[in-house]
Amino acid sequence: MKVHFIAIGGSAMHNLALALHAKGYEVTGSDDEIFEPAASRLAKAGLLPEKVGWFPEKVHPGLDAVILGMHSKANNPELLQAQKYNLKIYSFPEYLYLQSVRKQRVVIAGSHGKTTITSMILHVLQHADIDVDFMVGALIPGFDVMVKISESARWMVLEGDEYLSSAIDRVPKFWHYHPNIAVLSGIGWDHVNVFPTFDFYLEQFREFVRRIPQDGTLVYNAQDEEVCKIVSYANCHTIPYQLPQWEQSDDGFRVMDSDGLLQPIHLIGLHNLSNMMAAKAICGLMGVDEHSFYNALASFRGASRRLECVHKTDSLTIYRDFAHAPSKLKASIEALRLQYPDNRLLVCFELHTYSSLSADFMTNYRSCLDLADEAAVFYDPHAVALKRLDEVSQEYIREAFGMPRLTVLSSADALQTWLLKRYTPGCVIGLMSSGNFNGFDIPKFVANLGQ
Repeated sequence: MKVHFIAIGGSAMHNLALALHAKGYEVTGSDDEIFEPAASRLAKAGLLPEKVGWFPEKVHPGLDAVILGMHSKANNPELLQAQKYNLKIYSFPEYLYLQSVRKQRVVIAGSHGKTTITSMILHVLQHADIDVDFMVGALIPGFDVMVKISESARWMVLEGDEYLSSAIDRVPKFWHYHPNIAVLSGIGWDHVNVFPTFDFYLEQFREFVRRIPQDGTLVYNAQDEEVCKIVSYANCHTIPYQLPQWEQSDDGFRVMDSDGLLQPIHLIGLHNLSNMMAAKAICGLMGVDEHSFYNALASFRGASRRLECVHKTDSLTIYRDFAHAPSKLKASIEALRLQYPDNRLLVCFELHTYSSLSADFMTNYRSCLDLADEAAVFYDPHAVALKRLDEVSQEYIREAFGMPRLTVLSSADALQTWLLKRYTPGCVIGLMSSGNFNGFDIPKFVANLGQ
């Protein structure tokens, strides 16, 4: 099979390219920008394009498939060439479905928790020696890839994103997956650039559950009001889950199993206990008993950038988190406050996504930062310009967050200075962003403190 990737440098796209290469496919690709770690990983496999840019001559009638990334626009010259030759053009999720059509598909959906739930499931299945193909949105300890495709695996576990599939396939990615088993973890409005009203956003999930076949199963969060409403549209078997009995520990929780025994969970935040219960239900449906589940999960420490502890000493603890939507940000800060009730908590949140930088949407963040002892918002006018949005003032940001004395930062150096001035021994720092604060250097900050 000869497959060409348009926008091969994307996080999901380059992982699919590596997976197909490992399967023996002949893979080529192009992109106008390729960052780390994609560049190094593609280079190691011999798949890194010699030059960045778009080259229509790479697209020819001998290709079996062209896979189009979301980063690519509808007028991309390579896409136009593929259309000229009437080649088979797939979006990333379409091609994943094609590769899994004969497998039992497990799709993890919801506005938040998808990556963590998927990561937990894969971690447990690895310990249980259950062979699965998968696609997950972050690197997991013990796994060197984010996409695996084989001929032998009976199962395919897929993180189900509600964002659009590609520039010419403008439906949610998870509509393509047709799950046999699905999870619906929680709902919080996001992606306002393509779902401009909350009801329109909800409709994507209603249609997702409608597509689950009658003999399928939907596992859902019974403690999320919007999820419970959406479940009423399902025509399949449904299984609710909710928080277990728990008590706090030094590095997370102990939860009670069905035998009344306390099991260690090395994650912080009640939302992660909810995520764990979703993973437990799915693993049970895949043949993992409760004892084996907790035994495996005892060694799980989370996925990359999902409330990831990146530095910990007696005098300083730093967490990095992918939180960007209001519900995610609030849950992450609640998790830090619950775990560290007596520590000084400093939080910086970066407005990085289209939704978060939109003036009309920004008011949804009101009260999200209230549990921090001191908070800052990172707002880069350059990011606003790239997304072709109207710039807002610092006063507007403070009003939107409901915090008159909120600090607004716009550079990595300013963030470094802000944290250095506010650091006190024993404090906890939360850095919340789907970006990187314009290259903020955590090791440099720690070195400046002498930690």
